[in-house]
Amino acid sequence: MIKQVLIDALAKAAQQAHAANALTYETLPEFTVERPANAAFGDFSANLAMVLASAAKRPPRQVAQALLEHLSLPDDLLERVEIAGPGFINLYLKPVWLHEVVQEIHRQGEAYGRSQRGQGKKVLAEFVSANPNGPLSIPHGRGAIIGDVLCSVLAAAGFAVSREFYVNDAATSSQMVRFGESLVVRYLQEFGKEIEFPEDGYHGEYVIDFARRIKARDGDRYLQMPAADRLELFTNMGKDAMIEWQREVLANFGVEFDTWFRESALFKNNEVQKGIDALAERGETYQSEGATWLASTKYGDDKDRPLVRTNGKPTYLASDVAYHRNKFERGFDILIDIWGPDHHGYIARTKASMAALGYDPERVHILIYQVVRLMRNGEFVMGGKRKGDIILLSELIEQVGKDAARFFFLLRSSDSDLNFDLDLAVQESPDNPVYYVQYAHARIASILRTAEEKGVALPEIGEVDLSPLGEEAEISLIRRLAEFPEEIITAAELYEPHRMPRYAQDLAREFHVFYDRCPVLKEGVDPHVRDARLMLVRAAKITLRNVLTLIGVSAPERM
Repeated sequence: MIKQVLIDALAKAAQQAHAANALTYETLPEFTVERPANAAFGDFSANLAMVLASAAKRPPRQVAQALLEHLSLPDDLLERVEIAGPGFINLYLKPVWLHEVVQEIHRQGEAYGRSQRGQGKKVLAEFVSANPNGPLSIPHGRGAIIGDVLCSVLAAAGFAVSREFYVNDAATSSQMVRFGESLVVRYLQEFGKEIEFPEDGYHGEYVIDFARRIKARDGDRYLQMPAADRLELFTNMGKDAMIEWQREVLANFGVEFDTWFRESALFKNNEVQKGIDALAERGETYQSEGATWLASTKYGDDKDRPLVRTNGKPTYLASDVAYHRNKFERGFDILIDIWGPDHHGYIARTKASMAALGYDPERVHILIYQVVRLMRNGEFVMGGKRKGDIILLSELIEQVGKDAARFFFLLRSSDSDLNFDLDLAVQESPDNPVYYVQYAHARIASILRTAEEKGVALPEIGEVDLSPLGEEAEISLIRRLAEFPEEIITAAELYEPHRMPRYAQDLAREFHVFYDRCPVLKEGVDPHVRDARLMLVRAAKITLRNVLTLIGVSAPERM
């Protein structure tokens, strides 16, 4: 919207200055037009003069003056322009552009904030991908929401997005074998068999629950089955039950996947071996000490990585190579992997393997999210998966609700640790950020209901003079509304979904200030002012609902 108008005008000014020999440069560098933190420095500030100074071989302020001599903007838009500091171009706009923002929000409605910046590029985002041998835990929840909201943001920015869950169910997985063994032992113990539980088994109550369900359904039919066959069967039954449980919990969390891709399919279709062969054909592998190695140091890895062990079995990297190769072969332009904090070391080898296969590693984006610590009564709540006292994601959702859980998981950037305050998440107070934002939406809805009850006709687009909107709180609110489209684009391009709840809080804060300072329906308010403010209130409601929809959080009409 207005920001792009200013960018285009400044770029054109640079081109005209170049054509007039007022500035010399070969290629116009990238530059930014941003909202200054201090409104005293204008509505927008551009750094074009400073990034051009080197090529132009002139001081930035002189470059800025040359640009201003060729800058052309409509008289009803530009109030004044100033050169500040080392060469910033500060643009002060007339309120008319803000009034146009309000009208544009009404015109676009649910589409406000969306753009075609992504130009339909195909994106595959793979996230959660929990092993099918245990229930979803709190860290999985953070990864789920980072991935889900990032996908929503990318879609809003014009990308064609697919969500994928990678099921680590290969028959060669030692973890799956231990899970199957644990389930067999629990099943036999249900029939009074005195069998010692494996020390490295899965001790959680969920394993006992699965065993009891098998007993209730099938009775003792597996007691006399050969041990090897029973282990294979129980591993598969446990895996299927776990996947179904994970799917159900995620659906309750508002997270749905387009594809559940099974690692076992890579082996079934011989894609793992094909990936290894493709690397070998390109001269990217070698043999050493009876194993097959990827020469990943050629592509920035700190050491070469094994693809096939000395026993002939492929490594986890071999599966990852096949999986990412499969993604590219499905025609995706951009691959996004969202991994937990213990996977940082896999970034370089994954990118190196794709580079070795001839793919651009810059098309692979790997986000690592950091740990989550639950807090109650000011103390950390501890838990450990293998000991059986895992804190389940389903339990968290039950305790604080889907809305609070989703919002709180996004309160910090993915590369920062997150302390999740369970007490705060359920408070009905302004200190609770999700309550604070939802209350702003409910307060807006209340204003509009009251207007209807008083017989005040809600104005339509184009029928209201918005010039009465000139109070500081009104202007500040509209400016915040105007930022929404750019916030989505920035969040999409930087892969920073946490920008959405932060923007929601900022918008709610601006509205609450407006509510306190600018009465809408109070007796004595001029009807022209009232109608203009009603238009602004409705625009705030549209925008707030749109951002909450991106986060996957409800926008209540009453609270």
